[in-house]
Amino acid sequence: MTGDDLVPRLRAAGVVFAEEEARLLAAAASGAALDALVDRRAAGEPLEPLLGWAAFDGLRVPVDPGVFVPRRRTELLAREAAALATPGALVLDLCCGTGAVGLAIATRVPGVQVHAADVEPAAVANARRTLAPVGGTVRQGDLFDPLPERLRGRFAVIAVNAPYVPTDRIADMPREARDFEPAVALDGGPDGLDLHRRIAAEAPAWLAPGGALLIETGRTQAAWTALLLEQAGLVAGIESDDEVDGTVAIGLAR
Repeated sequence: MTGDDLVPRLRAAGVVFAEEEARLLAAAASGAALDALVDRRAAGEPLEPLLGWAAFDGLRVPVDPGVFVPRRRTELLAREAAALATPGALVLDLCCGTGAVGLAIATRVPGVQVHAADVEPAAVANARRTLAPVGGTVRQGDLFDPLPERLRGRFAVIAVNAPYVPTDRIADMPREARDFEPAVALDGGPDGLDLHRRIAAEAPAWLAPGGALLIETGRTQAAWTALLLEQAGLVAGIESDDEVDGTVAIGLAR
């Protein structure tokens, strides 16, 4: 069975990029295994866990079932973080999910020391596989809680993709997100900024002098996220990229 044979089945299920997905699925399996993958995709499961990987910043990032899938918009966060990192610098990928951001930074800036943290056990296991090739260290816990005290005040870059979808908007998300990704990776509270408030308040103590905190945020929320950074004593700015539909608030330590 070829990718072309799968296209009508995927189209009938409402898959927008049926041709591309059919090609990827056909490359991943054959025979009965391929039929099973197509059935699962047609039933609404996200593509990336079925393939076992996601394309991100020119890389193939491992993606396990039940873990938040890295979005293309987050490539802006990785690029901006890498631009502020130097070889040997300590970098933190916070709310790391698969570890895609940490891997992208380490690939763009060889020699950085990558640390990562996430509250979800499945994400931590996934990120450990992702970051093992670049020597990354991944810890499980709530935000900064699992980090050892010896790292306080030493991070040159903290890159964050915390959940920022307002609670009442999760129902509007695509089914593959709301039904197959953990709610803790999506729900940002009533206005989407609950985690941004906590991170902005806690992060400065973990930054090295002149260090940078970067938080992915929504276009309509960006000004508020930047204000939180300013209130935490950081010099704040906003970067956007229309091509990937990404927005990042950046706070620099004085």
